[in-house]
Amino acid sequence: MRLLLDTHVVLWWQTDDRRLGREARQAIATADIVWVSAVSGWEASIKAARGRLRLDEKFRILVAVDQFTELPVSLTHTERLLDLPPHHADPFDRLLVAQALVEKATLVTHDRAIEPYGAPVIWT
Repeated sequence: MRLLLDTHVVLWWQTDDRRLGREARQAIATADIVWVSAVSGWEASIKAARGRLRLDEKFRILVAVDQFTELPVSLTHTERLLDLPPHHADPFDRLLVAQALVEKATLVTHDRAIEPYGAPVIWT
């Protein structure tokens, strides 16, 4: 299984947050590949700079510690955005959906606003 983690899922995994349910935990622990998008690093940095998120370590270190794989944003990913209807206004989440669709990955998220896109999802 190929997974792409939403930003909050990476943070919940790191802190062993109980909001990350059993199914999501099991999928992450047993996946063939677990991607964390560069867009999640961008989102976390913006939130940290605005004081809305406190990181004990640099985001890239958090990703590396758990042996997750960084997924860069490619032009193919951004072009896929053209096909997505405007169900969700959050540009970070829209790009994660596009990446999941291009990479044939299952998105792990708590954000129900992405449901109308029809991307494979494991809900937290």
